[in-house]
Amino acid sequence: MAVEGSGLRGATVRIAVFILLVFVWGCGGPPRPVAPPAHVPERAAVPRLGFTIQAGAFAQVENAARLTRTLQDKGLDATYFVARRGLYKVRFGNFPTRELARARAEEIRTAGIIEEFYIVNPEEYPLARRSELGEAYLREELVRSARSFIGIPYLWGGASPETGFDCSGLTMTVYRLNGLELPRTSQEQFAAGLPVDRAALEKGDLLFFSQKGDKVSHVAIYVGKGQFVHAPGKGKRIRTDLLDREYYQKSFQGARSYL
Repeated sequence: MAVEGSGLRGATVRIAVFILLVFVWGCGGPPRPVAPPAHVPERAAVPRLGFTIQAGAFAQVENAARLTRTLQDKGLDATYFVARRGLYKVRFGNFPTRELARARAEEIRTAGIIEEFYIVNPEEYPLARRSELGEAYLREELVRSARSFIGIPYLWGGASPETGFDCSGLTMTVYRLNGLELPRTSQEQFAAGLPVDRAALEKGDLLFFSQKGDKVSHVAIYVGKGQFVHAPGKGKRIRTDLLDREYYQKSFQGARSYL
């Protein structure tokens, strides 16, 4: 009788355990291993700039702007920048190999558009030195590039640096000068970057604003201490502004990093 009672109690316990597990598991059976979260990329998927062509060393910005416009009319991504000693130089194109860049440069020289030229190797951009000097170095170079354009007039569409850059043309140019191929429009730039909380902004991040509704329509580059550089609007020049200004606080849509 003792054996039978013990067996009965054991069966009762097993049934109770089974009911408990069914209650915990539900109808799906034993719990399945939880899949690991999807991988979040550490860096934004913005392509590195390839080989580019550099030409000219102009004392007058108008001459650099004129060459830039001519190259743009031929379908080449061209921009000018302020080099050392106050000279203006022009860079254009984006080629996967040095040979292709040189062949295109020779064609343009034969056509009489440029004289001497120099092929810029991707390793010469500040981006290539990030692993050696750190990300802070690259961010400072982005800020330096942005500040070099302060005072240039604004033009919607920005196709002609002779009259100025539009907001996204400015940010695209700043990144190109440092080795990154940023998309052309503010909405494309917004989609390409990694979201950054306002409290975690770093130099070189892009700030996006909306003039109407919630659609991104303006972009600026953050330069630290609550300040940013941007092309503010028609008839105005590229300048520095404060993110804490009421207008920019209300129209702020978010920030993006590409590093």
